[in-house]
Parts: sequence; C-alpha cells; structure tokens
Amino acid sequence: MKHATTQALYDYWNQLRGSRPAPERSEIEPGDIRTILGDTFILESLGEESYRFRLAGTRMCAAYCRELKGRDFLRMWDGKDRDALETMLQAITSDAAAAVVGIEGRTDRGQSVNIETLLLPLRMRNEGYTRILGTCTLMEKPYWLGIHPVIHQSISSLRLIWPDEQPFFMRKVSAGNEGPTLPHASQLGYRRVGHLTVYEGGKGQTGA
Repeated sequence: MKHATTQALYDYWNQLRGSRPAPERSEIEPGDIRTILGDTFILESLGEESYRFRLAGTRMCAAYCRELKGRDFLRMWDGKDRDALETMLQAITSDAAAAVVGIEGRTDRGQSVNIETLLLPLRMRNEGYTRILGTCTLMEKPYWLGIHPVIHQSISSLRLIWPDEQPFFMRKVSAGNEGPTLPHASQLGYRRVGHLTVYEGGKGQTGA
C-alpha cells in the first residue's frame, strides 16, 4: 500500500475485525476515520454484476466531477478491466478477501493521474459480506482536479489479501471436499484474474 490514506483505513478495519474475516458494518464509526472520509466510500452488493455506491466522499466525487452515490461501481469500467473487477469483487463478498487496486485515470483531454483504491469487506447481519468499505486516493493532486473529470480508467495493478492466507475454494480442497486441485496461493505468489496478474498477500502482509 503506497498511500497513507490506504494504510490508515486498512489498519482501522484490521483492528476492528480482530480474528474475524471482517468486521460488522455497524462497527464502523465515521468519527474514527474523519480525517480520510473525503476519500472513503461504501458499496452495496446487489448481485455478481452490480455494486452500488451507498456513500462516496467529497474528494472522490471531485475527481469524477459528479455525485457517485447511487451509481454502479462496475459501470466505471470497460472490457477486460470490468471482467477482472467482477471476479475480484466476488472474492471480497464470498471469501472476505481485501484488495488493493492501482488505477490510471484519464480525462477526455488526455490528462492522467494515478489512483490507489482499497476494497474491504464488511459483514451485514443475516446477509453476509454484502458491503464493501473503501478508499479512492489520488497519488498526485493535478491542477485540473475538480475541473476536468476522470472519465476513463484502467487497472495497472491488483493485489488480493486473504483473511487467513487461504481462499475458501482452497480450504475446501484441503478439507478433503470436492473442488479444483490447485496449489496454495503462498506457493504461487500470484495468479491470473482475467488479463491481470494478481499478487497474493496474507493477513499480515500490507505492503504492495
């Protein structure tokens, strides 16, 4: 994780969850993260192909020059990047994985900015991991921020962090149940998600 905002939210979330895969949505207190609220958002999972913004911080909305609340997160992506994000979001809502995504954002004038996005699962009672807490942080502050919107974006890097260093489908194999015979993530160090190379990280690995 390259930005202090990303690390601050991850540390807060990690402290709340303790030994659990993820904390409850009700445990999140905005006052605890007030210094980074402008970069923070919450998504609601409405199915495998729909993740709606329930909240979006002011600095994040300024980068896109529009209110994001109520919009679909996946509609911000096209082609193979959207396919990769769908797979990643399924890992978050099914396995309580966390993810750090490096993004290149571009305006219609060809201006570009590097963005770091963090996605963290939250548990809703009787629903599972249907909320995602995140930050969207610009690595630079270009002069055109808030004037020319980011309208195109592509993924430059993606890292998954499993809650116990082993995703659910691999735990099924190790337990002797039916499932694909795959090596443990720690043996590979990376895997493919769509057209991207995804680097794996365990609970204690926050660097990227």
